[in-house]
Amino acid sequence: MRHRWPMMLARLVLSCLALAISFGALAQGDPEFARLAKSAGQPQIPGLRIVYMTSLGDPAQAPWKNIILHQTEGAPGAAKSLAEGQARNPTKRGVTLWVETDGTIYWSVPETVVTTQGDGANRNDNKYIDNSKTYRQVIKTNSIGVEFNGNAPDVQAPLTPEQFKAGLLLVKFLQERYGIPPERIYAHNWIDFKDARYCEGCELAERARAQAYRPTGADKPRK
Repeated sequence: MRHRWPMMLARLVLSCLALAISFGALAQGDPEFARLAKSAGQPQIPGLRIVYMTSLGDPAQAPWKNIILHQTEGAPGAAKSLAEGQARNPTKRGVTLWVETDGTIYWSVPETVVTTQGDGANRNDNKYIDNSKTYRQVIKTNSIGVEFNGNAPDVQAPLTPEQFKAGLLLVKFLQERYGIPPERIYAHNWIDFKDARYCEGCELAERARAQAYRPTGADKPRK
């Protein structure tokens, strides 16, 4: 039995490596990933746990050219109720997708609905950050928002490892679905100042851009 452990460990390592390679291929523009990402209904992407409160339709009908990543000071466990509130009143101030601390994603409203994330908060004063390139360019009517719940009571608390893992793959899903290149992924703080205590969405946005994921047809910008 003692001599079998090295062999068993080697097999386990190889299995994990094979799974990682397979998963990586799926997330890097594999045709099956592209097909799933652009599907109607309630597509389930391997590696993500998405709860749909509405079904998806034709992604070409959605106006999204940018992704904005947010963090909310909601208590851990509140993402579902926040998403349900958004579903009841789709155009209220909020976002399309909410991500819980365990990585569960709630798709709250139809993908063509414009929620009012950042409504009235896209400034051109550059008081806190250089927003000259995003002013009146990255706005609610062309940007799909993702809210990561749970940094309460300490707003400086980072996303959980589960949120980071889900968020990085979720961004690829949205990029593929709507043809969004990596340079059009934004943290909330990159388009507007929110809170001096922390940079909202910045770490995840940096890591998401660093993935350098180019969706199918990204070289042909959507009009």
